[in-house]
Amino acid sequence: MTLSRIGRITRALVVSMAVVLGMSACGGYTVGFMWVAGTQYNQIAGFKIDDYTGNLTAMVNSPYPSGGANPVTIAVRVGGDYVFAVNKGTYNAKGISNGDGNIAVFAVGEDGVLTFQNTYTTAGNSPVWASTNGTGNYLYVLDSQAPDYATTGNGDITVFGIDGTTGRLQLVPNQLIKNAAGQQLNYFEVGKAPTTFRVGGTCLYTLDSGDQTIFPYGIGSNGQLTIELNTTIPIGTVGVTNLTSINVYGNSVYITDAAPTLTSPGGRILPYTPGSNCSLSVQADGAVANLPLTSDPVYSMTDTKNKFLYVLNHGGTNSNNANSTISAYVIEATGQLQPISDANNPYPVGNGPVCMVEDPSNQYVYTANSNDGTLTGKVINQNTGQLTDLSRGSSFSAFAAQASCLAVSGNVD
Repeated sequence: MTLSRIGRITRALVVSMAVVLGMSACGGYTVGFMWVAGTQYNQIAGFKIDDYTGNLTAMVNSPYPSGGANPVTIAVRVGGDYVFAVNKGTYNAKGISNGDGNIAVFAVGEDGVLTFQNTYTTAGNSPVWASTNGTGNYLYVLDSQAPDYATTGNGDITVFGIDGTTGRLQLVPNQLIKNAAGQQLNYFEVGKAPTTFRVGGTCLYTLDSGDQTIFPYGIGSNGQLTIELNTTIPIGTVGVTNLTSINVYGNSVYITDAAPTLTSPGGRILPYTPGSNCSLSVQADGAVANLPLTSDPVYSMTDTKNKFLYVLNHGGTNSNNANSTISAYVIEATGQLQPISDANNPYPVGNGPVCMVEDPSNQYVYTANSNDGTLTGKVINQNTGQLTDLSRGSSFSAFAAQASCLAVSGNVD
C-alpha cells in the first residue's frame, strides 16, 4: 500500500517526536539517568530509565573507567551536570591504605554519557562516601582515615567548593581549628572508622563503625561544618551492636543495626529524635525488629515523600540465598515504624544488595546487588508503599560482580 503525501509527513513527524523525547515502541521517554559503581574492574555503568516501564537501557560507551581504584559510591551535583565518583583506593598486605584514593569528576552529556574531567585528592585517605549540598556549591567527602589516623584512628570530612561551570573542585579550609604551626586544617575530624553520613536540616550525622557512635556537625555558611556537641553520640556497644547505615527523615533519624539478637535475629532499626545542637534522643517506642526471614541490614532509604522506610538486607554470599530482600515500613506521624501490610514483604532482590535509590519520577526503586553484579528494579505504590516487579523484567546486569553504590539524576540543567 502506498502512503499519501500527508500520511508520509504525519509518520515522519511522529518518528521525529519519538527521537526528541527518547521514546521507542517498547516504552516511554527517558525519565532519568542512573550510574552504578563497580569495584571489580574500576568502572561506572550508565543506564537510561524508561518512564513507562522502569526498564534500564545501557548508555553509549558504558561502562566508563571510574578514574581510580575501588569506586565505592557516586554523588551527583544538583541539576545533574556533574557526577563525582568516590574511588576508595587500594591497601597493602597489612590493611593500610596506599593513599591512592581520589574523587573523579565527570561531566554529564547528552543521554547521560560521562566525560572524564579530573581527579582530586582528599585531606585524608580511603574516601568512602560523598554528597553535595542542596545548592550544588559544595561537595562533602568522608575519609575513613583522617591525616592523624595513625594516632587517633579517626576519619574526617573533606569539603570542596564546586565550580558550577567547569565542575572543578577547590579545597575548603576548616576555619575553626588550626594545626600546631598555626595553619587552618583542611579537614573536619569525625570518629573512628566512619562509613557514611546523612544530612538532616542543618545537621550532618556521621556514622562511626569503629566505636558505634554518631559524630554530629552543624552545616554553616561557605561550606563550613560547625561543632555542635563536644563529643560523639553513643548509639551501641562495640562487639554487641553493628551499626551499618543512618537515614534522616523530618523529626526522626533511623539507624540500622545488623547484629542479631534473640528477639531480632534479622537485626534492628533504631529510631532517634533529633534535638538542639544536632543531638539525638531515643524515641519512646525503642528499637524496631527487622522483619522475619531477613539477615544483615546494611542500608536504608526513605522515599521522596517521606512516607515509607526501606531497609536492604544483604544476606549471605549464596546466590540462592532468599535473605537478600527489602524490608518495607510505613512511617507514622510520630516517626514510629509499622511493617507494610503485604504477604510479599520483605521483597526479594538480587544477591547481596548494598545501595538503593528512587527514580526521579518517584515511580520506581532500584537496588545495586554486589554479589551478582545486578540491579533490581521495583514499582513503588505511592499510596501503600508496596513494591512489585517491573512489567518487563526487574533484573538488569551491571557487572559480572561487585556492584557498589548507585545514583540517579532526572535531567541535566
